[in-house]
Amino acid sequence: MVDKEKVKAAVRLYLDGIGEDPDREGLVETPDRVARMCEDMFGGIDETPGDHLATQFPAPDSELVIEKDIVFYSTCEHHLLPFFGKAHIAYIPDGKVAGLSKIPRTVEVFARRTQLQEHLTVQIADAIERFLSPQGVMVVIEAEHTCMTMRGVKKPGAKTVTIATRGVYIGDFERQRLFLDIIKG
Repeated sequence: MVDKEKVKAAVRLYLDGIGEDPDREGLVETPDRVARMCEDMFGGIDETPGDHLATQFPAPDSELVIEKDIVFYSTCEHHLLPFFGKAHIAYIPDGKVAGLSKIPRTVEVFARRTQLQEHLTVQIADAIERFLSPQGVMVVIEAEHTCMTMRGVKKPGAKTVTIATRGVYIGDFERQRLFLDIIKG
């Protein structure tokens, strides 16, 4: 749960620390705006993926489910700057599937926290494996990190790609290649 009063006090201190006047006209409401923004950006801290993935349906004949191009926004835990991109998820059901909206909601649970992309990828794969018990899961995330585009190395457009595999996807490069070919198209 976001403590809005602490966030407001911290933002005032931050503005003062960078040489700004937190009482000047353009900034006087900024601490409150940032506190409200934090409730939205970090709301995943109070959610669990099981709440979403509990909505399941029988699908005894389903062979492969892919949801691709799931847009997300997150915050780098090292610099508190945004990173954003797309998540692509494949799973091979073992008799049941999640409601279609539940996979993107699972991405959001983890993206709406301070995060590392590498952890985000693994957390999504682990949650799907834990709550759906599929035969296999593969998660691919591609994202642009503003800590690399607006500071440091300053390379806009550079993308980081992370992959996590579980179950039958581990070591099955043909299955992995099929998924990667589908998300490229």
